Amino acid sequence: MDLNELLARHRLMAIIRGSDPAACERTAEVLVESGVRLLEVSLTSADAAGVLTRICAKLGSAAHIGAGTVLTEKDAKAARDAGATFAVTPALGEGVGAALELGMPVLAGAMTPTEVLAAHRAGATAVKLFPAGSLGPGYVKALGDPFPGLGLVPVGGVGLADVPQYLEAGALAVGVGSPLGGDAPHGGDLDALRERAARFVAAADG
Repeated sequence: MDLNELLARHRLMAIIRGSDPAACERTAEVLVESGVRLLEVSLTSADAAGVLTRICAKLGSAAHIGAGTVLTEKDAKAARDAGATFAVTPALGEGVGAALELGMPVLAGAMTPTEVLAAHRAGATAVKLFPAGSLGPGYVKALGDPFPGLGLVPVGGVGLADVPQYLEAGALAVGVGSPLGGDAPHGGDLDALRERAARFVAAADG
């Protein structure tokens, strides 16, 4: 199954970005236990390569794990070597082409219609609409008219109540960071994470 199909099937991608490597790993475990099947580990996290390596080794059979904030060729290679199966970028840049050359599907960041088209033409499997919080579901719906069938994944400021609205507006999936992860990747409350994860999974399932 390719990344586009995974996004369409699961509709929720959890983004892990934290200051505590062990907590990031526990966060990933709790998310997967809670039914989240798509994870993105940001390369801006503490010991991101190590976290990715350990998460992929432990959870790779139960979830699909990608690397986020892939900006450069070095980032793309580190992500591939750690076991990530896809790359996510915040914008168009060197990381997109580098990841594609390594055989990794890419969820490429874009904001404007011009950038969305450029991401698609660059070979991105789907387009990460970022930062979505300042745009809203109406923007996703508006982009759907000139770009039918082009997978849009809103990321950035997507709260629980926003999930069904974005999906109803035509989003392929949504990516959620701190509204879902909370303080868990920094050593915070895992029980609260479980409760949030259950609510987000339910919202994505419709």
